[in-house]
Amino acid sequence: MGRMPPNLQELNVPSFCVWNPVRLLAACVLLIVLSAGHAPSADTRPNILFCIADDWGYPYASAYGDRAVQTPTFDRLAREGLLFTHAFTASPSCTPSRSVILTGQWHWRLESCASNHSTFLDRFPTYVEILERSGYATGVVGKNWGPGRLETPNRPLAGHPSKSFREFLTGRPTDRPFCFWLGSGDPHRPFEAGAGQAAGIDLAAIKVPACWPDNELVRSDLADYEFEVRRFDALIGDAVAALESAGLLDQTLIVMTGDHGLPFPRGKANIYDLGVRVPLAMHYPPMIAAGRISDDFISLSDLAPTFLELAGLPIPEDMTGRSLAPILSNSDAATITAAPAADYVIFGKERHVPSQPAPDMGGYPCRGIRTREYLYIRNFRPDRWPNGTPDYAHAAIPGAWCADTDNGPTKAFIIENADRDDEHRRAFELSFGFRPTEELYDLKTDPEQLTNVAADPQYLQVRDALWAKLHDDLERTGDPRVTGGGYRFDDYPYFGKGPKHPNWEQAHPSE
Repeated sequence: MGRMPPNLQELNVPSFCVWNPVRLLAACVLLIVLSAGHAPSADTRPNILFCIADDWGYPYASAYGDRAVQTPTFDRLAREGLLFTHAFTASPSCTPSRSVILTGQWHWRLESCASNHSTFLDRFPTYVEILERSGYATGVVGKNWGPGRLETPNRPLAGHPSKSFREFLTGRPTDRPFCFWLGSGDPHRPFEAGAGQAAGIDLAAIKVPACWPDNELVRSDLADYEFEVRRFDALIGDAVAALESAGLLDQTLIVMTGDHGLPFPRGKANIYDLGVRVPLAMHYPPMIAAGRISDDFISLSDLAPTFLELAGLPIPEDMTGRSLAPILSNSDAATITAAPAADYVIFGKERHVPSQPAPDMGGYPCRGIRTREYLYIRNFRPDRWPNGTPDYAHAAIPGAWCADTDNGPTKAFIIENADRDDEHRRAFELSFGFRPTEELYDLKTDPEQLTNVAADPQYLQVRDALWAKLHDDLERTGDPRVTGGGYRFDDYPYFGKGPKHPNWEQAHPSE
């Protein structure tokens, strides 16, 4: 449910959905009213600027109260628009997350695209391609879909390549709206060691997640991460300035988010909040009143249908995301009652890096459901290492070292100090140890999701109810992990490498 200062009234702006006659009629009436007394104008559909960081997780933005990182651009979009507090990626892995954003479908419906370093198949259309066919000019710069390969090389599934957003604005056709994907490689590892402190980030202000040891090395690693978050924010600030200079800021829906959580243990490639919860802000003054905060559960799978509805296009039946247009719509002042709030969100993971003991080339398949009160996780292969084997000499990819977690100081410290004492052993087990088939976390007493209560008798009813709800959604949307054939996810070609142990890299420099 959205929150606003008192004395604001909701305006039920109709969605421009051509397949719904009632809503279409309402939209036409609204357009007639708005255009009365004015000469006919060019295409008035909103421009769309989609800004996405690589590995930017919640809550690493000053708008969420992070005292260490400063994100003035994100904060401005949130202050002048809508800040989401419960946005989640569909998968904590680059390729499937971006596949879902582009198609509006769960990754388990996209065959090879459920996994990292995979193939994007021609038969799956993207919202960008649909918008382009309807008259939008499209462009892309920076990281968009991937890593992976396209079935048809050079397919502009996220837009036509540009040198920069500013160049795109200058050369675009002015008689039609645009859709632009602005991607960044920040804050993906590797980081420049010490960059955060050198930039003035106060290590004492950093909040260390409770699943890691709290020491200067970990704090410095987080500071280097937050330095790259700051750099991404500056990139988007330049794009916003370009829109202002061109007089297009109020005509453009700006969406700013990350593809999944931070590249640290128990973050990226895990379906705890550290891996799947992401920042999200939207800015579009004609539709979104300033200063709103939404606590609705949002999936990044919802973006594609939202963009299509705002462009006046029908939402394809195979899109499993929901349009957020009713949540965005409001008037210029008081309380708002948005669309009925979703009371949960689901997500999942397939293969990130083949890093099980050889010859197993599989991943760690799991699905989760998150409500206000609980996180429930179903691990379909609890016999596998959840983040890859630490025995890198015998990994499926030789040298791959707990390879679902990117290499970095925090990872190395946790693994190398696992046997120091009980505290350090627990940090290792939380990040890299084996997990049971079912996990359940009571967020009221355990917001950082550290204590699994799935086997506790007092939680059995909750556990079973959440699994039933999750199973129903997975079955309804055709997830092979519950309908049959899930083993195929392990058989799709993998085109990447994987984080390797430093000793292996030194001994095998050519690999």
